[in-house]
Amino acid sequence: MADSRSRAPAAWRLAQGCWSAFWDYETPKVIVVRNRRLGIVYRAVQLLILLYFVWCAGWAGSCLRLSEPAPPCRYVFIVQKSYQDSETGPESSVITKVKGITESEHKVWDVEEYVKPPEGGSVFSIITRIEVTPFQTLGTCPESIRVPNATCYSDADCMAGELDMLGNGLRTGRCIPYYHGVAKTCEVSGWCPVEDGAAVSHFLGKMAPNFTILIKNSVHYPKFQFSKGNIAHREDDYLRRCTFDQGSDPYCPIFRLGFIVEQAGENFTELAHRGGVIGIVINWDCDLDLPASQCNPKYSFRRLDPKHIPASSGYNFRFAKYYRVNSTTTRTLIKAYGIRIDVIVHGQAGKFSLIPTIINLATALTSIGVGSFLCDWILLTFMNKNKVYSHKKFDKVCAPRRPSSSWPVTLALVLGQAPPPASHCSQDLAPGPGQQGPQRAAPSKSVCPPQPHTTSALSEQVDPPDQHGGQGLPTSESLQQDSTPTDPKGLAQL
Repeated sequence: MADSRSRAPAAWRLAQGCWSAFWDYETPKVIVVRNRRLGIVYRAVQLLILLYFVWCAGWAGSCLRLSEPAPPCRYVFIVQKSYQDSETGPESSVITKVKGITESEHKVWDVEEYVKPPEGGSVFSIITRIEVTPFQTLGTCPESIRVPNATCYSDADCMAGELDMLGNGLRTGRCIPYYHGVAKTCEVSGWCPVEDGAAVSHFLGKMAPNFTILIKNSVHYPKFQFSKGNIAHREDDYLRRCTFDQGSDPYCPIFRLGFIVEQAGENFTELAHRGGVIGIVINWDCDLDLPASQCNPKYSFRRLDPKHIPASSGYNFRFAKYYRVNSTTTRTLIKAYGIRIDVIVHGQAGKFSLIPTIINLATALTSIGVGSFLCDWILLTFMNKNKVYSHKKFDKVCAPRRPSSSWPVTLALVLGQAPPPASHCSQDLAPGPGQQGPQRAAPSKSVCPPQPHTTSALSEQVDPPDQHGGQGLPTSESLQQDSTPTDPKGLAQL
């Protein structure tokens, strides 16, 4: 039989071994190792894990409030509130209103002229500088010298009927002098004169820093059925005499344009000349376990367009005003530079819930086991006499095959308890002269279960070898000796 097994293919033997190991049962074995250095490592790892989950998670945390410094660390159970059920992305509504009057060189401008669009949504523009091309009518005129391939020396350089997508009209095929200078450009048919031929610049930013912007914002968290707005419940004339201050008037959402630009870290004159995009971020972080009065909006301001990239910085747009002069349709083309305001609403609400609390608590407790894994690796890899520790930590127990009548003894041995008293042993004797049956063939023999050592097999104390001299093994080493005929499977080692 042994010869046939030795000739079996290696793959078959491997499969048999895997199948047999699949049905093995593993149970932890507690070994107390009296080693101060290893104990310090173990408790230090546990302390770090507890600090991570209970106190501080790291120094790389960031803060959604862009105008305030980031906190030194982000907390798992304290700030992140892992015990709460949360909802992000609230339903939000934004209404804006701008007030103020300014003047240019020859004109006074009111809100209806410098705010686009006038509806008062979450995105709007405040015009701070304009380039005006007045009295444009339909006709023919020189093309702008800024248009590629617009310059010419003769009519042969201009193709009649050509429509340049970057130009201002349909080319007639003539080469004519430009508005000023000695250069020539191709003649076009369209709104004349073209934009840069007679544009006049006006600066509206003289009084623009004193413009006020009212932002009405309300949010709703449908999961928790919670709603709130950013305006306090006060008398009607409260908004007429207040401006925003985070300390004294957090529920007066009236901001000066100069204050917004200053909080974004920009120079107002430069921004008004070239234009730009400013974001007003309203953050609603609400802990619904607290009273509703503790749920307050946090405002932050920053520039959204990249000012250091000339190709993409700045903000401008064009629009026209049409009218009739002597039955001729005339328009005034305006290229406007301004400050575009984007109101962005973020938020997160949380409320205590049992399920996330259990999940995060279980995660924290499970992570503490990393300390045991690390110390086991150190114990079995780097410690002196690591083979001794390995011999103590890993045991293989095979239950002996016994008759069904001896199952109390086997169960007691497996559980590490004392077996039944010796009086339970049975003795089979030869039958007397008058007895009949199969017992007559049984030999006269006494069968008793082995008496195991009283030492528990599930918990041992192992002292470091260097503390006791010699081999450093406990007196129970005698339990690891070879099995006797009465203990064929080595079960008494338990």
